[in-house]
Amino acid sequence: MYNLEEGKKLVFLARKNIEFYLEKRKNIEIQDIPESFKKNCGVFVTLHTYPKYSLRGCIGYPEPVLPLIDALLDASVSSATRDPRFQKVRPDELKNLVIEVTVLTPPELVNVKDVMEYPPKIEVGKDGLIVELGFRKGLLLPQVPVEEKWNSEEFLSHTCIKAGLPLDCWMDDRTKIYKFQGQIFSETRPEGDVIEKNFME
Repeated sequence: MYNLEEGKKLVFLARKNIEFYLEKRKNIEIQDIPESFKKNCGVFVTLHTYPKYSLRGCIGYPEPVLPLIDALLDASVSSATRDPRFQKVRPDELKNLVIEVTVLTPPELVNVKDVMEYPPKIEVGKDGLIVELGFRKGLLLPQVPVEEKWNSEEFLSHTCIKAGLPLDCWMDDRTKIYKFQGQIFSETRPEGDVIEKNFME
């Protein structure tokens, strides 16, 4: 678990790295990296327009394959310049974008004897989902079903769609469902205060 001060630093570094990369085409160099940022951790960086909060980019690492700081720097740049759903962010856009950082727990396979056990095992507002079938895999963060007002079945279906699979593929016995949790740190407005979002309260 990361405290709010650490969350503020993560969001600050994500924004500064995007700004620096858009100008210099390289990542910022960070001195005195906190020890907690050196351990491997999954992380996503999400960009929203302000004040409409339309998605503008979201890229990250589902698995803890890199130190958090390295994953954050790469994800921040990727969310701004490599999300295939959007044009690259322009430097003048940043002042109208809200930065959100979600730090993930390692994904855990959801074990069931019957596929209809999946929905009650998923807590909307707490769990994120990964759906995997064959070579296809899709991920949705914990905040997405809350923002979209989905129930757990709708969440499963939309994660299937994200994977490029039929919306009912979660009912296929061959499909693997993983869940994870995330700590969500977000600006309240561009370059504004940073809060930790908690949808379970």
